[in-house]
Amino acid sequence: MDKLKIISELQYKAVRSSGAGGQNVNKVSSKVVLSFDLRNSAALSEEEKMLLEQNISNRLTTDLVLLLNCDEDRSQLKNKELVTKRFLQIIKKGLEVPKDRKPTKVPKGVIRKRIKDKKSASQVKQNRRKPNIE
Repeated sequence: MDKLKIISELQYKAVRSSGAGGQNVNKVSSKVVLSFDLRNSAALSEEEKMLLEQNISNRLTTDLVLLLNCDEDRSQLKNKELVTKRFLQIIKKGLEVPKDRKPTKVPKGVIRKRIKDKKSASQVKQNRRKPNIE
């Protein structure tokens, strides 16, 4: 994965932000919407695309486009930096391959202790019975 190549494929769009901000919010387009077309990306290999499609499928649209928006700051430039950083984190996490789980074995000492406890419990119950006189 080449970060610079992926960042060059990103498309940004500035939109008017909602919420508090007074008159500034009505004039300035400070909210930034980032879109990344996963299907048509040249920076990612086919394996990486398949992995991302599986791992971040809940964030993708039906056309396999990742949309992120940021309106945390009143500065458009700061919002652009924040949304780009968030995008790179999502891609990095989506490309991680989880380690195969190796089932652990039950230790022999634990098995021996369990059998010993069962035998002692059995012996206690044997001792509670009436003696067999014949």
